Amino acid sequence: MKNLVNCNGKIVPGDQPVITLDNRAFHFGDGLFESMRVVEGRACFLDAHWARMNSGAEILKMEVPDGLDRASFGKHIQELISAVGMTSGRCRFTLYRGGSGYYRPERNDAVFTIEAKELPEPYHTLNEQGSMVDIWPGMRKPINDLSRHKTLNCQYYIMGSLWARDRGLDDCLLQNERGNIIESSSGNLFIVSNGVLYTPSLADGCLGGVMRAQIINLALANGIKVYECSLNPQNLLAADELFFTNAVRGLQWIGTYRTKRYAHKMSAALVELLVNATKQQGTG
Repeated sequence: MKNLVNCNGKIVPGDQPVITLDNRAFHFGDGLFESMRVVEGRACFLDAHWARMNSGAEILKMEVPDGLDRASFGKHIQELISAVGMTSGRCRFTLYRGGSGYYRPERNDAVFTIEAKELPEPYHTLNEQGSMVDIWPGMRKPINDLSRHKTLNCQYYIMGSLWARDRGLDDCLLQNERGNIIESSSGNLFIVSNGVLYTPSLADGCLGGVMRAQIINLALANGIKVYECSLNPQNLLAADELFFTNAVRGLQWIGTYRTKRYAHKMSAALVELLVNATKQQGTG
């Protein structure tokens, strides 16, 4: 695969400098990003990614670049995928505020970059071995308008993943400021109890994940009840299944939470539905 990136609409070599050191993404984490799964040479669920990116830009008071709309968003991404020769992988679209200034920006217009990375699996694949997780006791995520967006300030998730790594865990569960379980360090949370899906509400501060929305819609379309509600550790212990979701990895089932062991029957069924839906709609 060729090493290329897209910088503000222009495809350039990825092994050379493409941005300057004084950009606000590096200095202040002043921006947001979208990670998209590429299947059969096309990015999935672009409408949802575009909508979330625009919502985040509005909250951050960033002006989307002139000429960047839904059509050109997809066009730029597809051009890079074709240029690098990738059929299966991930694309990251990063939008950050241009110009200089310190905490107070001098202007609000944004610039963007697009990166591509190849993945071996042609479609979303369920992990063979269930992951081991526990609740990270360190920090709690605040509930505010930024909570549901993928901003460049990812330190909270990094610290949680480091805590999990140091304890030999695959991932960790994160809490909000009220003590509710809201997500993992790498995606949204779902539990299965008696054939019903439960997932934390956006009002509890979890990320408004693109894959989260896809799984909810797929479940409802196939007669599976879904409830968005607050979850606590007792709900985890009473659940039959537990899995995490994100746009690139799809579903990852959890095998162990402390002394609790989980099955993955519904997780496997949902992955099959997801793969079929992805094949049918491509860039939908």
